[in-house]
Amino acid sequence: MSIIACCGLDCSQCPAHLAWQNDDQALRQKTAAEWSQMFKAEITPEQINCTGCQSSREPLFGHCHQCDIRACAQERGHETCAPCEEFACSRLDFVHQAVPQARQNLEELR
Repeated sequence: MSIIACCGLDCSQCPAHLAWQNDDQALRQKTAAEWSQMFKAEITPEQINCTGCQSSREPLFGHCHQCDIRACAQERGHETCAPCEEFACSRLDFVHQAVPQARQNLEELR
């Protein structure tokens, strides 16, 4: 079952969500190493846990707490950006350029 994030990413395919769901320490370690290199930040295996961006419960991956897209959707009372009257605003550009499937996911929800 897909869990679509506010921006359209599929949380159910995210390594942080899968590691949390399956309590998979090897996936946490692998993802922490990959993401640390990719994002040029120190990300520890303990941080690789997430219930999904729409969840109101912990754990959420660190960035989810600071995500402008998530905050905007919550302020407007939307689960995703799909029903927003301003879809697709510039906040979504960097996600949709990096992961075109995310935009398609939201288009399918509209």
